[in-house]
Amino acid sequence: MPTFLDSFSEKLWNEIDLVGFDTETTGKYPLTAEVCELAAVKWRGGKVVETYSTLLKPSKAMDAEVIAIHGITNDMVENAPRMAEKIAEFHRFVQGSVLVAHHAPFDLGFLAIEFEKAGLPLPETPILCSSLLSRRLFPESENHRLQTLIKFFSLPQGAAHRALDDAKACLEVGVRCLEKLGASSQLGKAFDTQGGGLTWSRFSMKSLEESPVYRALIEASREQRVVEMAYGSGSSPGEKRRVHPLGVVRSLDGDFLVAYAEKDQRSKRYFLDKITSAEVV
Repeated sequence: MPTFLDSFSEKLWNEIDLVGFDTETTGKYPLTAEVCELAAVKWRGGKVVETYSTLLKPSKAMDAEVIAIHGITNDMVENAPRMAEKIAEFHRFVQGSVLVAHHAPFDLGFLAIEFEKAGLPLPETPILCSSLLSRRLFPESENHRLQTLIKFFSLPQGAAHRALDDAKACLEVGVRCLEKLGASSQLGKAFDTQGGGLTWSRFSMKSLEESPVYRALIEASREQRVVEMAYGSGSSPGEKRRVHPLGVVRSLDGDFLVAYAEKDQRSKRYFLDKITSAEVV
């Protein structure tokens, strides 16, 4: 039976709405970090027709290390709206469009949580990753960081690590990649080139909560509580260990928990499918 992804795969890429989007966040990992800036740029018929941009006030003050990355200060977001006030607006903006992001899984991991938290359905439209596409279509680029690709394509240089400028840039990079595939090429060719169509459902946190083990990890991450868990790999498979969760990441290479391990006194990555039990303590 044809899927929603199949129906989009048959469309010509230059006959649909594309939305380049970007998030700036207070940290690396969903559940323990938040979005502090969100922006998107809508492309139709060869030109940008609409933009969306907002700062967002996180629940906790940002530290100096994070501020140094994106330049968004606590003063700048002091009077900004909360994500709960803006997420429905963003949801409407992207409806029916094929989204483009650079390192898309990172942004999807944060926004899928916010859609689910607000009780909004995850969009059904597939996502393109300008990073994955550029790696396969422009291997001659020195590397495939967004700022490098901006120079490679001689695109306007905006403010690095600010959401609106990065959203514009990733849209431009995405369009350059699609143009190389051919003006009359179907989206399916782009999905195949990047290794498959990315879907919002793949980054759902709600679906993970159906497992009691994963639900405990998510709860502990949100509440910043210690977990006692058994891990079926490593030097002591099955041994109970205490960890301090730093976040749960849904990844195309396998979902994982990042946590500070008390025994090893360092942060480690634990793949979820190897965690056999977990209890919040």
